[in-house]
Order: sequence, then C-alpha cells, then structure tokens
Amino acid sequence: MEGKKKIALSRHALILGGLAVVLLVLVIVFFTGGTGEKVKRFIDANVPKPPESGGAEPVSKTVTLFFIADDDDLLHKETREITAGPTVADEAERALAELIRGSEKGFVSPLPPPTKVRQIFVAKNGLATVDFSREIAEGFAYGSTSELAAVYAVVDTLVFNFPAVKKVVILVEGVEKETLGGHVDLTRAFLPDYSLVAK
Repeated sequence: MEGKKKIALSRHALILGGLAVVLLVLVIVFFTGGTGEKVKRFIDANVPKPPESGGAEPVSKTVTLFFIADDDDLLHKETREITAGPTVADEAERALAELIRGSEKGFVSPLPPPTKVRQIFVAKNGLATVDFSREIAEGFAYGSTSELAAVYAVVDTLVFNFPAVKKVVILVEGVEKETLGGHVDLTRAFLPDYSLVAK
C-alpha cells in the first residue's frame, strides 16, 4: 500500500514537473521575441499610419469656374484656388461649392445660394454623377436661358478642370429629375459645351 502511494506521488511530481518545464519554455519563447515579433508585424501591417504632415501647408489647385453675367447669356470664366486632393471627387465638390458661393468679379452664380453638393461620384469611364440638394430646383424660377446656364456651368466646370471627368449626370436629392425648371432634360448625361463660354 505504501508503495502504491509513493508511485502515485512520483507520477504527480513528474506531471507537475513536466508542466513547469512546458510553462518555462512558453515564457522564454514569448519574451525572446518569437511570438511578439509576429504580433508586431501584424499590427504594423494592418493599422494605417497617420500621414506625416510635418506642419506643411495644404497643397492648392487652381480651377476655372463658369459664371453668368447680367448683360449677356454667356458663361464667363473666373479662376479660384481650392485645396487639392485627396480624390478627384473631393476636388470637384470643392470647385462646385465655390461656383455656388459666387463670383469675386461681379458675375452671377447660376445656382441658387442655398444649394449644397450632397455627393459626387466619378466612375472609371469618366461619368461624373453630381447629387445636389433640393434647393437647386426649389424656390428658384429658371427661364430657359438661366436653366441652360446652370446646367452647363456645372458640366463645363467639372470637365474643364478634371481630365478624369468626360460627361456629367445631375441628380437632385439622390434621384433623377426631369428638369430643374421645365426646360433642360436632365435624364441624360451632358458633354461640355464651350460654345456657351464668352471669348
């Protein structure tokens, strides 16, 4: 009986000793960098690093906007500085926001001042889809000339400044609208028309 107890105790001692050795090996492996290095590489590879600005000023881009004048039916060019990047859609949105904001040379914005650019998407085939807020079509009386000017001020501003944009579709509140004021069919994509631009 005494011998069986000794055998059982020695087995327990061997098992505990073996567990202690395994634990010791795991601790050594962990702290010598094997597993730690893999975790570090995984984190480095998947967490985006913040851009190193180094206090640099944002890069600007000169764009040409198209406004209307009180004394003719033509579009008139005016340059403006916007912040560049990071995408064509971002730059295009800033350019249209400046168009809505209005001229610095006495021209008239063809779009109602409360209008907002909700979103712009530029596809790989060059089609830019511009989604405006409802103010572009509500509470603003378009004649045929002013409606044509509004549409082509948007189209020409985008195509003239951004080579990635070839044609433009205009939406209002995310949906296709037949016209802004009953004159120009918005259910199609528009190519630029520089014949409307003053020489």
